[in-house]
Amino acid sequence: MKDGVNGVALGVFVFFFLAVTVMGFLASKWRKAENENSLDEWGLGGRSFGTWVTWFLLGGDLYTAYTFVAVPAAIYAAGAAGFFAVPYTILVYPLIFTFLPRLWSVSHKHGYVTTSDFVRGRFGSKGLSLAVAVTGILATMPYIALQLVGIQAVLDVMGVGGGENTHWFIKDLPLLIAFGVLAAYTYSSGLRAPALIAFVKDTLIYLVIAVAIIYIPIKLGGFDEIFAKAGEAYATVNPATDKPRGALVPGEAGQWTYATLALGSALALFMYPHSITATLSSKSREVIRRNTTILPLYSLMLGLLALLGFMAIAAGVKVANGQLAIPQLFENMFPDWFAGVAFAAIGIGALVPAAIMSIAAANLFTRNIYKDFLKKDATPEQETKVSKLVSLLVKVGALAFVLTMDKTVAINFQLLGGIWILQTFPALVGGLFTRWFHRWALLAGWAVGMVYGTAAAYGVASPTQKHFGGSSAEIPGIGEIGYIGLTAFVLNVVVTVVLTFVLKAVKAPEGVDETSPSDYTADAGDAGVSTELPKVGAGTH
Repeated sequence: MKDGVNGVALGVFVFFFLAVTVMGFLASKWRKAENENSLDEWGLGGRSFGTWVTWFLLGGDLYTAYTFVAVPAAIYAAGAAGFFAVPYTILVYPLIFTFLPRLWSVSHKHGYVTTSDFVRGRFGSKGLSLAVAVTGILATMPYIALQLVGIQAVLDVMGVGGGENTHWFIKDLPLLIAFGVLAAYTYSSGLRAPALIAFVKDTLIYLVIAVAIIYIPIKLGGFDEIFAKAGEAYATVNPATDKPRGALVPGEAGQWTYATLALGSALALFMYPHSITATLSSKSREVIRRNTTILPLYSLMLGLLALLGFMAIAAGVKVANGQLAIPQLFENMFPDWFAGVAFAAIGIGALVPAAIMSIAAANLFTRNIYKDFLKKDATPEQETKVSKLVSLLVKVGALAFVLTMDKTVAINFQLLGGIWILQTFPALVGGLFTRWFHRWALLAGWAVGMVYGTAAAYGVASPTQKHFGGSSAEIPGIGEIGYIGLTAFVLNVVVTVVLTFVLKAVKAPEGVDETSPSDYTADAGDAGVSTELPKVGAGTH
């Protein structure tokens, strides 16, 4: 790390930050709606985005600053096992091609804003809807916090904020300013702000990756040299564990972990509220179908991005916190002005998803807690006002999380969030294809998955901490080490299926299904409240 503040890099970073700030506030006038006092407008951009806007918005939503920092950091720390992020983003797109268009259609038909809206309408259960909403909010909070961690990592490498002995307010002032700006334009412009800024964010990220993948290997002597140095570094025994640091190619013992983590992460990705918020903002189901075919372009970028972890090792980057490895690599290898561009890409890459996540969490609270349980007669204007205020509170909570807790705690809670959010899969995706599952069985399965996943993660230790030291543990009955979230998901499904048989046998009340088969294939021209009679215990669609 260079001594003092890197003035040139900081100047470039500030320039781009100011540019996207202006764009964030101007976004409120972009595609201006006649009535802005509705969640459709503030929280979903008027459900009006076409193919390219949706593509950039989803890309900005899914490929975050944390992705930019953490994926190569995982490679830097442990080796090729960190590449699990590449196959899981490949697996996810055929999966979402099957169910996202159905979710868009039924949501457009009934005016659903959140996944919990759909679950409540499909199964006639506010309890199940509340469980999905609370899970979504809990899983999203540490995810927002990690976006702020990404900004903080960049600021640290640029030398902004002083050293560890600096007064906390001075040290964290740049992050507080970035947070304040993010909060202000999100409140003002809603989803339109991150949708507009996503163009700048993705352009910068593609530019930085393209330059890095060519320029840095040239400076380091080529990929042969990079992989040779990385292999030597991974073979070094870690005194804390008495084991090699990692492996250039994962051994047989790690294959179950790698495969289950990739599969479980693929199943969980589009359960996150921010993924669904970006999806429902599109103007037609065809836009969703097109996006599932072109979003894999981001997976190509992710594969190249992961290689930066090997480059950081070969470049001799030494950092106590692995999250700083890639920002430090950029500062060491790039000219100061281009390091500023790279830091801006990471910083803006944090602002876009943080904005969408806070909007998504706020929508869940407003529609599925405030309106369902606190003020059932809330008007669209009241909903919008509450959602705006809650989006601010969510960001304040995430900021407090970052400023008061160790960064590893934030990372562990995000891993726990992935385990949690996967437990909403049976209710959401299962409900899109069948009404067979009983609402009480789904709720019981969710509870079992949540309890098992949390308890199993709590029992995982690492060299640096006693609890929540990772997201993998022994799979009961198999004996292999696998992703806890996927094990919890299997238990969830088993409990749901068994209890459904039992509850149907005793004729437990199934709730009212307000959807009809045609709702799941309706397009924009068919939008509006369904006039078909709701069905009780309807069959599969």
